[in-house]
Amino acid sequence: MKTSRLEKLLEFYQEDPNDPFSSYALALEYQKNDTSQAEAAFEQLLAKFPDYLPSYYTAAQFFVSQDQNLRAEEIFKTGIQLAQFQQNTKAYQELVRAYRAFQDEQMDW
Repeated sequence: MKTSRLEKLLEFYQEDPNDPFSSYALALEYQKNDTSQAEAAFEQLLAKFPDYLPSYYTAAQFFVSQDQNLRAEEIFKTGIQLAQFQQNTKAYQELVRAYRAFQDEQMDW
């Protein structure tokens, strides 16, 4: 019997729940089919691994897609601060661009 991608990712997560990438990959997979599971996975990822920078861009975009704009804004801002702290210029620039685009979409013209 063929193992599904989700089942394989759950195995990886269970083997090492302290690996932020396993949690991140699981959140991305849930995002495809189960938004409530994805939301829980992103929240858990951000809480358990607050220094895992890749999660901020993707989590913020997920919350934007769910019309949870206040949560998305909070995640963008935290990610931008973390990227500055970690001196990760590329991630900082990506997050700032995404946040500005988000802000532009929120403006009432």
